[in-house]
Parts: sequence; structure tokens; C-alpha cells
Amino acid sequence: MAGGCAVTREYPSHPRVGAGAVVLHGGRVLLVRRGGQPSLGKWTLPGGLVELGETTAEAVRRELMEECGIDITVVGLAGVVDRVVRDAEGRVRYHYVLVDYLASTDTEEVTAGSDAADARWFEVDRVRELDVTDGLVDMIERAMAVASEGGGLGGHR
Repeated sequence: MAGGCAVTREYPSHPRVGAGAVVLHGGRVLLVRRGGQPSLGKWTLPGGLVELGETTAEAVRRELMEECGIDITVVGLAGVVDRVVRDAEGRVRYHYVLVDYLASTDTEEVTAGSDAADARWFEVDRVRELDVTDGLVDMIERAMAVASEGGGLGGHR
């Protein structure tokens, strides 16, 4: 992720804002395997940090292009999550405010970018079988509710 390099992610002086996407396509969801900390090796939603001057929606579109090589359409807000991780002494090691969107895409072709160890589609009902980040299944369920409430994905399956 470009920008923001002067601010450390570990033991930060203030919360970091991230944007992610629940990308649904044909009964499947797009997940990435974390290539770094926190949650190294776990499957999660693609996304990343918001850069200065960027909206969360702009950030998630940029991040999906960088992390997965796909263009997405932001459909609606799936949810906002506070992720605070403390060390053994109780100090804040990581603090993220994550804004996750429901999104769609016209392609199934994904390529893991530099921030992701892997990127691939999974059947939604199989996600619970994976080693995933905390709250991932709940956020996918929230996004699916948004999709069903508003016809969310339009012509996309």
C-alpha cells in the first residue's frame, strides 16, 4: 500500500482506517490470504488502508485492483468493524476501523498482488471450513443481507 509509510501499523499513535469488500459472484465470495501481520496466513476480505484524500469507496476500488487485479462496483455498505489488538501488557498493538462494502465484479479472473499471499473464490457455504480472520463470516452474512434487501447485485449473480 502506497502512502502512509511514515505512520507505523504496529503500536500506532492513532487508529488506522481500512476499507474492504465482500465481492460476491455466482454464489462465491472473493477472499485473500494475508501475506503479512496482523493475521498472517489467514483468509480475509480483500482491502487495505485508506490514503489521505481518498474516500473509503475509492480506497476499496484501488485496493481490489492492487490486491486482486479486478475492477469492482461498490454496491452498498456491509458494515463497520473496530479491530483493536492488545499485547500481553495491554498496550494497543493494532487499531483499525474497517469499513466493508458489498461489491460486484464482471470477472472471475483474479491475481494475488503484492499485499496478498493468495486470492481466490470460495463457495460462500464453505468459508467456515477455512482459517479466517475474526468476524469474517459475520461480515459476509451482513453483505448477503444487503444484497437481498435491495436487489444488491443487480444483474450479477
